[in-house]
Formats: sequence, structure tokens, C-alpha cells
Amino acid sequence: MKFSITGLNHRSAPVEVREGLAFDARSLGEALTDLLRRPGIAEGLILSTCNRVEVAVTSPDGEDPRAVVEEFLAARRGVDVGWLAPYLYHFEDAEAIRHLFRVAASLDSMVVGEPQILGQLKAAYAAAKAHGAVGGWMETILTRAFGVAKRVRTETGIGENPVSISSTAVDLARQIFGSLAERRVMVVGAGKMAELAVRHLRSAGVTRIYVTNRTLERARAMAEAFEGVVVEYDRFLDALQEMDIVLTSSGAPFYLLRKEQVRRVMEARRNRPVFLIDIAVPRNVDPAVNELDNVFLYDIDDLQRVADANMGERRKRAQLAERIVAEEVERMVARLKAREVTPTIVGLQQRFEQIRQAELARYRSRLGPLSPEQLDALEGLTRSILAKLAHGPITELRRQAGRPDGFEVVELIRRIFRLDE
Repeated sequence: MKFSITGLNHRSAPVEVREGLAFDARSLGEALTDLLRRPGIAEGLILSTCNRVEVAVTSPDGEDPRAVVEEFLAARRGVDVGWLAPYLYHFEDAEAIRHLFRVAASLDSMVVGEPQILGQLKAAYAAAKAHGAVGGWMETILTRAFGVAKRVRTETGIGENPVSISSTAVDLARQIFGSLAERRVMVVGAGKMAELAVRHLRSAGVTRIYVTNRTLERARAMAEAFEGVVVEYDRFLDALQEMDIVLTSSGAPFYLLRKEQVRRVMEARRNRPVFLIDIAVPRNVDPAVNELDNVFLYDIDDLQRVADANMGERRKRAQLAERIVAEEVERMVARLKAREVTPTIVGLQQRFEQIRQAELARYRSRLGPLSPEQLDALEGLTRSILAKLAHGPITELRRQAGRPDGFEVVELIRRIFRLDE
């Protein structure tokens, strides 16, 4: 049996190609059914995310799954195979297993160590399982891929350090306040960057969000999206003393918060800590604010430096993760090879036992009456002879199972002992 993966990702294809090839949840069942109908495909799984579209299949030895999957992808999306092929990569057997393990462990992601891809892979597996597209070989490989991902995260901590601007800001906020559940957040501005940062804050447990913006409609839209409260723009300074975290992302060409203003806020707060996240360009907060006690100000460059340092740490941990993947791939390949040769070993043992039983039956009448002790001795003698005869072929089968050309030896033994008859 052969395991292979054909697909494209953020490195091999631009976003417009990835978008055109993507599968949505509604069409996935039909697509899997179509895939399994194609010649030479025994099992199939489709992983479709914003950064990759991959089709994993198992097929009998001697089949060409690459051509079948390329034709499947082209037909499903109504494009020419010749146009699509340059964007695609293809892996088989050990290399396909390695690629799958790296994907599950987020070593092949745009952001190394991100946790989303494992959930997406599990969802793809669940969909394939629900449509009867996975079982046997692929299920064994996928189950181990999930185990490898868990091992990588546990042993390397690769996902611990945030590497995006927004997630870095949230991580710093946790370092300052601990739990964010009861913290009040003021958002000044209603752009995309602010929205992304608020999403991260919400996922970290923040529920009290206040939004202000020069354009009242935009403030209302963001407040509604995050179940927040609108603060009129000309009154937001008065509300700051109640805020623990202030996120500024306004397009104002001047400082909205100066040192003296923040000093008065701190006096009203009785010097309780405040975290200022200034992701605006140009900056909304005077850098001199950082000179005040218990004021923690980070602008977009500060956050980027922290994120870059974290990314460097992730790369170091990724090296250890790659060694774990290599070790797991070797184990998986050996396990699959042993599994593939097991039916031959069982068949060989059954054939020898059939011969033993047939010969005993043929000569039993010639031996005359035998005592139970003599029968036991005869059974033991014949079993011992066959075990010694079978030892050599079985040992060689197991030894050849881990070799690239071992299937030739397996086939030879099957022919010698006529196991397919």
C-alpha cells in the first residue's frame, strides 16, 4: 500500500490560486465521494485552509496517485491540469508521512508553532471519517500525526511565545495584570489593527470593552461586534481613569495622549497600573508617558521587537521539533512495513500447519494404535520441525520489511510457498 500527499501551500502558490482551489465544508462530502470513485484510490482526506489545500490518499502499489489527484483537483475547480501542476507538490510514503507530521506539528505553517492547523487537520479527519473515506492505513498514520503534534508541543513548548503584534500585546497585558477577565479596555480608533487586537483580548477573557472614534458610526459598529460600550470621542479622556488597558489605533496626525494628561489619569487611579498599547502610525501616545510610574507603554515597534525575539526562540525550538518528527517518521515507516508483511507471515505459518496436519492424517493409519503420550510426542516433533523450517523465511520477512526494496523479497517468498493460491 502506498501513502501520498498532493497539494499546494503559501510557499508554492499565491493566494489567488489557493482561494480558487479551496474546498468549503458544504462541498467536502461530495468531493470525498468523487475522490474515492477514482481509479486506484483506497482512502482519501482533504485538508483545506487559507494557507493550504492538500489531498492525502492511500493506493495499491503500482498505482500512480499523483496523476489521479492532480486530475481530481483540476476537474473539481474547472481548470487545466497543465496550468495547475506547477503550483503542486507531491510526496510519497516516508516523505509524505514526514510532511503530514510537520503540518500537524505546525512546522510547515506560515507562523511556526501556531495551534490552529492541528484543529483544522482533526476536522478534515473527522469529515473524511464521517464519509467513509478513512480507515486502515491512513487512520493509523493520522492518529500518529496527532500524537506527534502533542509530543512536539509538550517537549519543545514551541507555541508558548506569541509572535504576532496582537498576541504579543495580550501576552504583555497578562504579565502586568495576571487574569484579564475583570479588566476594562478602552479602544481609541476602529481600524482593522484595532479589531484584530480586540479579538485577541476577547479570547484572553476580556469582557469590558469601551470604544471611541471620531466617526460615531464606526465606533458603534465595533462596539456592537464585541458587545462593547460606545464612549463619545470628546469625553474619552474623562473615562480613562476607569480603564486598565488603553489601545490606540487612531489616524490622528498628533499625540492624543501626552505625559501631563496621563499623569492626571494616574493620580485619579491612585497609581494603579495601566497598560497603553499604541499601534497607530504615526503614534497616538507621547513616548514621554513611559517615564511615569506604573505606566507601561508599548508602541508597534516595541511589540514587533518582542514578537521577533519570540520568533527567534520558536525557530530554536523548531530544530528540536524536527528531530522529534524524524524519529517518529522512522518509527511509523517501520510499523507500517511490519504491518504490511504480517499477512505474509501468518499465511506462511498457516501453510506450514496445513502441510503438517495433512501429512499427520496421511500417515496416522500406518502408525497403528498410539497412546496419548505418543500422540503428544508426535505433535511436538512435527511442530518443532516446522518451526525450525519457518524460522529462516519469517526472520528474513521481518528484516526485509524495513527496506525500500523489501517488497520484492516478500513477493518471492509468497510465490515460493504459493501463498496466493
